[in-house]
Amino acid sequence: MNTRPLRVVLIDDHEMVLQGLKAMLARFLGRVRVVGDAADAETAERVVATLDPDVVLCDVRLRGSSGLDLCKRLIEKEPLRRVVLLSVYDDEQYLYQALRAGAAGYLLKRVTGEELVRQLELVQAGETVVDSALAGRAAASAARLQSGEFWPGAHLGLSHRESEVLSLLVAGLSNRAVAARLAVGDETVKSHVRAIYRKLNVGDRSGAVAAALREGIFR
Repeated sequence: MNTRPLRVVLIDDHEMVLQGLKAMLARFLGRVRVVGDAADAETAERVVATLDPDVVLCDVRLRGSSGLDLCKRLIEKEPLRRVVLLSVYDDEQYLYQALRAGAAGYLLKRVTGEELVRQLELVQAGETVVDSALAGRAAASAARLQSGEFWPGAHLGLSHRESEVLSLLVAGLSNRAVAARLAVGDETVKSHVRAIYRKLNVGDRSGAVAAALREGIFR
């Protein structure tokens, strides 16, 4: 049985957070060991490639870049890489984006040292971990979505049909192709698209797609 401490690389652009995490995890030396850290995405990629840690613990937002994008790149380079996003954002949309990026977990910075270590150990063992309160809300949202109580983008004021149109725009379909898929006229699609732009506060198709990806409002 392998009882060596779990090896972790920390990624956060705030020195205070890095030092705080190191101090927190130092109390559990028999179970976890911080082997490296980085404050930006470029450095993080080098550190992770060099040290090959068991788990990468990364902030959702990094200065000048995104922890979500970094997570995706790390996993593209090494599909078995275990990345956990650590965030102050208690928001289901960030959770959904993290899971789509391939993250093995999404935890909030309010987590205690003991809980953090326990969750990292679960991740190393192959589990996917999510902050318990956030997981409960996400499950409730999924249940409501399944029952048809609301649909992606409803919280931003999109109608069910507008949500369908937006999902097809994200998939790369032209207005004419959207009309054919939904069996409606071209002018009807144009009307829906204008409404989507207005509700998402964007000026064109690329802006709408970017907003949909950012907010996770697509199927």
